[in-house]
Amino acid sequence: MNKNNNLWLRGYRLATAEILFRMPDHPDLLQSYVWQDLDLAPDYPVLTKFLEFWQLELDGQLYSVNVDSTDLVTPEEFRYANVSLSLH
Repeated sequence: MNKNNNLWLRGYRLATAEILFRMPDHPDLLQSYVWQDLDLAPDYPVLTKFLEFWQLELDGQLYSVNVDSTDLVTPEEFRYANVSLSLH
């Protein structure tokens, strides 16, 4: 099982955030940045860590963050085969 399947089983879903930030050289202008990753609603720890990095390391001051998430795969959608067949 790959890492993403493991995250989906633990409740992580695809989260998309539209981040508006002020241009460092032109603070009256807003720029848009779209971020996507698997994250855990409603606290969004992966997005929170990214936004903390942004505030510490990047020059563009955050203006707003709009978040949306979707259910990609739920645990009950995973089924494991009890048989293995080979065709010659």
